[in-house]
Amino acid sequence: MANTTPAIFFGHGNPMNTLQRSAWTAAWASIGASMPRPRAVLCISAHWYLPGTRVTAMPAPRTIHDFGGFPRELYEVQYPAPGDPELAHRVQKILSPLSIELDESWGLDHGTWSVVRHLYPDAGVPVIQLSIDETKPASFHFDLGRKLAPLRDEGVLIAGSGNLVHNIRMYSWEGKMPEPYDWAARFDKKARELMLAGEYEALIDYEKIGQDAALSIPTPDHYLPLLYVLGSIGQGDRMTFPVEGFDGGSMSMLAVRVAPA
Repeated sequence: MANTTPAIFFGHGNPMNTLQRSAWTAAWASIGASMPRPRAVLCISAHWYLPGTRVTAMPAPRTIHDFGGFPRELYEVQYPAPGDPELAHRVQKILSPLSIELDESWGLDHGTWSVVRHLYPDAGVPVIQLSIDETKPASFHFDLGRKLAPLRDEGVLIAGSGNLVHNIRMYSWEGKMPEPYDWAARFDKKARELMLAGEYEALIDYEKIGQDAALSIPTPDHYLPLLYVLGSIGQGDRMTFPVEGFDGGSMSMLAVRVAPA
């Protein structure tokens, strides 16, 4: 267990975090600097959400600017991390008999590079992405996390990138929400309690938690990456929350790190 690579869920938030220096981005940089450099990163990003499960398999993934309405400077960001076709084939094998398409057209979307660029600013660690199959239930994604767990013993950082609470319709773009909505704070607190208690079934069936969950997770895309990280937890792992707080009132920036105690 001592050599097992952590698995981390990142609340990536606003794409402008790519350019801004904040408590959150400083914490991401600290996470990258404080742990052994992984062989590669396997990222499950909220922004590759489509029917089917695919894994990027190109040697040089492109930087995708999958957003609109932001300053020109953000569209000029490039994150030239190499890919890892060998790891892509390993993912395909480890998830067998599930059909996994080796993808050579996607690349790295901002759910991945907006965070990983702070972890490894030299872009020297290979990065691949695994898509989220929008047609499958939450339990499917948790189970994939379990199947991917052996990669942690092979030097691979499993990174989920989304947001525990992500209600973009209620987000305060003007920055007038220094405190989170009551429902957002309650769900963030409840989810942490369930994670620490190991009550993962309740997190898989999050809709049963009630109205706070419905407001916090109006669509599952930003929540499901968390389940991959929770699924990868092994015996002897300890859970911590190295990043906390809310942005815009309705976006939790919580990070969930699992690593050998």
